[in-house]
Amino acid sequence: MSLPGFDELFRTADEKRSQVPVAAAGGADPTVIEALAIAAERGWVRPVLSGPRDEIDQVAASVGQDISKWTVISGDENPAVGAVREIREGRARILMKGQISTPDLMKAVLDKTAGLRTGRVIGQVVLMEIPRDGRRFLMTDTGVTTAPTLEQKQDLLRSSTTIARSLGCASPRVAVMSATEKPTPALPDTQEAVELARLGGAGEFGDCVVEGPLSFDLAYSTTAASRKKVGGEVTGGADVLLFPDLLSANLTVKGIMYTADCRFGGILCGAACPIVFMSRADDVETRLRSLAYALTIAG
Repeated sequence: MSLPGFDELFRTADEKRSQVPVAAAGGADPTVIEALAIAAERGWVRPVLSGPRDEIDQVAASVGQDISKWTVISGDENPAVGAVREIREGRARILMKGQISTPDLMKAVLDKTAGLRTGRVIGQVVLMEIPRDGRRFLMTDTGVTTAPTLEQKQDLLRSSTTIARSLGCASPRVAVMSATEKPTPALPDTQEAVELARLGGAGEFGDCVVEGPLSFDLAYSTTAASRKKVGGEVTGGADVLLFPDLLSANLTVKGIMYTADCRFGGILCGAACPIVFMSRADDVETRLRSLAYALTIAG
């Protein structure tokens, strides 16, 4: 079974109306408030905003949203501290990145005594949908770990396949990405890809199929695989794309975001709860899609 599209995630969230409490770090952001207002109206969430109260009220008023029944936490120098506290103390189940820098958010998340550490590698997993081709796939790590080691890649692979299964893809097909499908000492990541594929074949990551190294065209297109005469269960239909480093992952995901007819949303894996994590430049729809994605992962 393939990964669901965002229309399906929206329908599921509408049916459940689970009103999951979501703590937004840096709540003084119009797109955050508007996305949470839509999600609350649909019964998905109960919003909790963290940040300066006066700024939050001003932004809410500027977009015509009544937040009088929402919880607002102010007083912390770093708004992420208050939002993370809501998670740790059980008053919220999902953390959301708002108008706050990634370093400030991660400082609170990774705090050794008051954060959301689990011992797992924290990475961004983007759910990408290309309606034209009927393709949906996960991409990682597109936002956190600069140059993951082999051990970190194993953990990211494990987390991303767990997410895929949570989304309904029982046996995800994983492409370990590189610039070429041929292992070569000139590209050490290709040799790590071979090892990851071996570990996948040995059952290290549960029920999934891991192949690599694979270039993007081979992971995405059956036509490219046919023309290059490259076989395998993953070619042309990867459910998970595991990239060798942040540079390649970030350039690829943003290239798709800004040039293709696509839908996308992002979360962080590896923390004690799903973290809605996208750019501060994202629009309301992207934030809403990320919420629907996180709600599915939260269960």
